[in-house]
Amino acid sequence: MSSHLPTFETREEVMFFDTDCGGVVHNLAYLRMIETCRTRLAGVMGMDLRTMAESQVFPVVTRTEVDYRRPAKLGDWLVIRGRLDELSKARFWCAFEMIREADGEVLVTARQALALVAMPAGKPMRLPAEWTEKWAS
Repeated sequence: MSSHLPTFETREEVMFFDTDCGGVVHNLAYLRMIETCRTRLAGVMGMDLRTMAESQVFPVVTRTEVDYRRPAKLGDWLVIRGRLDELSKARFWCAFEMIREADGEVLVTARQALALVAMPAGKPMRLPAEWTEKWAS
């Protein structure tokens, strides 16, 4: 893969709704934060929200792999770093790191496989040729 792969970074504060009764972030909250970063990363790749709505082509998650290393807690600020990790003809992978801002500790790593799907038919599509031209080598 090219060394100039698209990346994006978001920042989130752990809120009450992200935690369980012990003040520890629950797994769905991590996935929500990854979703935000991945959506912004898609924009960098040419698939911002407006483009998706107009073209009716959407990146759809087909697989998620998550490693929970350390818990985040209420009030922590997290930096979520996302990047395009791998391309094939019909699927691409994005990788994520969630880092506690206060101490730089990597709390969560994740990878997601995505496919482009044309709606409303739900038809899988090949990845754009320009993605391969830009990012595969």
